[in-house]
This record gives sequence, structure tokens and C-alpha cells, in this order.
Amino acid sequence: MSYAPLPSPAARLATVASSPVRDLLALTSRPEVISFSGGLPAPDLFDVAGLARSFEHVLRTDGRRALQYSPSEGNPALRATIAARAPVPTAPEDVLVTTGSQQALTLVATALLEPGDTVLVEEPAYLSAIQCFQLAGARLVAVPSDADGPDVEQLISLIQSEKPKLFYLVPTFQNPTGRTLSAARREAIARSAGQHGVWIVEDDPYTELRYDGAPIPPIAAHPAAADRTILLGSFSKIVAPGLRLGWLRAPAGLRAALIVAKQAADLHTSTIDQAAAAHYLANTDLSLHLDRVRSAYRTRRDAMLTVLPAVLPAGSEWTRPSGGMFVWVRLPSGFVSSDLLPYALKNDVAYVPGAPFYVRDPDLATLRLSFSTHSPERTIEGLERLRPVFTGAICP
Repeated sequence: MSYAPLPSPAARLATVASSPVRDLLALTSRPEVISFSGGLPAPDLFDVAGLARSFEHVLRTDGRRALQYSPSEGNPALRATIAARAPVPTAPEDVLVTTGSQQALTLVATALLEPGDTVLVEEPAYLSAIQCFQLAGARLVAVPSDADGPDVEQLISLIQSEKPKLFYLVPTFQNPTGRTLSAARREAIARSAGQHGVWIVEDDPYTELRYDGAPIPPIAAHPAAADRTILLGSFSKIVAPGLRLGWLRAPAGLRAALIVAKQAADLHTSTIDQAAAAHYLANTDLSLHLDRVRSAYRTRRDAMLTVLPAVLPAGSEWTRPSGGMFVWVRLPSGFVSSDLLPYALKNDVAYVPGAPFYVRDPDLATLRLSFSTHSPERTIEGLERLRPVFTGAICP
């Protein structure tokens, strides 16, 4: 007996490229590989003992409730803690707990976008955000940027010509470049969104990983953008990504739609993880933990920046981030970073080529290096493995 062929996967998936970062995780799982590809927090800095105590406490004292369904908006104690720690005045009811900040992006796309709507993104942009908006059927338009972030005049011009629904950006220690948007540009972006009726999605997972300089208030703090900025945050970078706990802060007029989108996605984020995180945050000196993390990451960043001049070919350029996890490299004209990656992998070291971070017309000479995962000694060893790749000793 013959059977009819099954329907094909949804056509919208054909427009969404696979993440090279996720693909590289499989290739770099061997312990001998030194990977600068993923934006992975350092596992040696996870507070495993503290989290274990919180999970044990929750299961022992309130296990039945912690293992039950819970409100879509999130654990009340966790929402209150998030509100208290937010970089702008926030009430617990302003907060929606999400399964990682990646889900927050998906909920925003579900609540705001129709297929064909225009979304403005930075150039280059966070790869998973590109995937999320592509999956929603949006038309992505990149805002030209310089070393200080999106060009505001170009942004205004694109808002006027393209009529976007929203503008997505990571203003602080951006992924992939590590750059930080100045206070003046943040204010100008807020004014532009206010004048032209555009939502701002401000992704802010790295702001507490600052190693130099003073904090800059988020775009959400500016009055012109207060009613149109959706602020995203995450515990992945400051506690542990395996918890998959993120959050969003949204204006009142949008929260009901986001909650419905959350209910349709997964009903609620893991009850036990939320309860344990709430207990952990209430009973841990998070400032002390973050001081330890920042000290370690600062040393790792400095190790990478010290060695790069000797590793990269003459004429290369790279960012010098004041925080976060990433250094963005532009090799000299004629280099194609994706062509060199197989030789790097053969040398048991990895990075992410820059092309997938562009909506179109990528700069093929760019690449992203993450400095957070490895010790300074391991970082230096990995960069030394890259030296012959870039100098041509093992290139075709």
C-alpha cells in the first residue's frame, strides 16, 4: 500500500537561517577545543552550591506548590525582586517572567507583528533576534551604525521612509560588537520613537557586566519613550543560563496582549525554577557574586585585548568593550572569516564569522570573539592557536 506524501514544513521557516552559534556548539563540544564562539557565561563562576540550597529549600518547604501550574505572569516574589532590581522605576505588575529573554523577544513579535511588517535592527544585530523577527514574517531593515552604535539621522530617515512597527537594539555592551550607545544617542532615539510612533525593544542582558566607566540610563528611562519601550532582561548572564529565566517590562497598554501570547506559548515559565530563583535572590549577596564575576571577566577581557595585536594580521581592527562578553574583529580587506573557520577548527579553536549578524550585505571580514568562558591562560592559548590561521600558515 502506498501513502500520500506529508505536507512540507511551514514556508516561513525557509526564510530563517540556522544559528551558526548553535551549530558550532556541537562541533566545539570536544574538551580539547577552545571556543570563543558562544556567548557562554563561565561555568566555573556558577554558584552551584547556593542554587542547590535554594532548590532544596523550595522543594522541602513548599514542594507541592512549586511543582504545580502557576500564573502566566510569573512568581509574585520573583516579579517583585525583578521590579526592585530594574534599572528604571518598575512595579511588580509591570513585569512578565519569561523562559529566557529569547522567549520575551518571541512574545513581543507575536503581540506586535503581522507578516510583512517592517522591523528596524542595528547593523550588525543580535543573531537570535534576527531569527525571531524572520520567523514572525517581518521585513528586516538594518540601521547603519558606527563605532558608537546606530546612526540617529539614518534611523530617523528609515523611520520616515520604511514606516516600521518597532526598532530592536542592544544599547549596552551589544551582541555582537560589544559597543555601548552613548547617553546622547539614547535620548535621540527615544525622541525619534516618540515623534514618529515606533515601538522600541530594548534588550539589556549585559548591563550588570560593566568593567569600566559609569552606567548609562536605559532608553526606557527617557520620558519620550516611556510609553513605547519594552525592556528585556535576563538571569542567564548573571546567575545561570540553564535556569532559562528572563523577563520583560512593558507599558500597561501592551501587557494584556503579551500575557495572552505567553499563555499560548507555554502557559508559564517553570514554577520550580522561578521559586528557587526567588529564594536564591532573596538569600544571596548578589552584589558580592557579581563583583566576583565582573572581576573574572575583566581579567579575561584584558587578556584577550592584550594578545590580539600579536595574533591578528596587520590592518585589523577590533572593539574594546567596557563590559559584556564580546570583542568584534574586522580583518583586513580580502579576508573572509567564514573561509578561515574550518582551519581554525582543525587547530582546535573556534570563533563566529560575522556575516550571519547582518540582515543583508554582510561585512565578510568580520568575526565575533567571546572572552567570558575561559581563564586568561586558556584564552591566550586559544588565541595563539588562531595566529597561524590568520597569518596563512595553515590557510589554503
